[in-house]
Amino acid sequence: MKSIKNLLLFFFYATCIQQSYCQVYKFKTTGFSVLERNDKGNWGKWSDLQDASIVITLDTTKNRIVIYSQEIQLYEIMNYEKVQENENDEIYSFQCRNDDGEPFVISIIKRKNQENRKQLYINQKNVIVVYNIVNLIGNNER
Repeated sequence: MKSIKNLLLFFFYATCIQQSYCQVYKFKTTGFSVLERNDKGNWGKWSDLQDASIVITLDTTKNRIVIYSQEIQLYEIMNYEKVQENENDEIYSFQCRNDDGEPFVISIIKRKNQENRKQLYINQKNVIVVYNIVNLIGNNER
């Protein structure tokens, strides 16, 4: 009986320790806009901002970003870039790849001069999508 109790206690502590090191950041989108390349390879204009309420998770334990839109988008993080900071922005960038193995960059930008408004940019070869995001309650501040 004592060994079972010790075993259960061990699993409880192991689970608590593991959970304390997990870093999952959750965001909710408030809107999005899209920028696309035309047939000549030139960038067009940003689309009008559309309302959107989508959950996005940044899971540093599993090295992935998941966007829970109508079609779930799963991006593998290949590399965490050094944080860039200037007087206007704080930029967290991630080298990612999609299901097709195509490399691209996802960035979370905190706009210091806009009351710390956050945006998530998905910078792919022919399209850039920007989401305005807010932290979900209970989130680690990022």
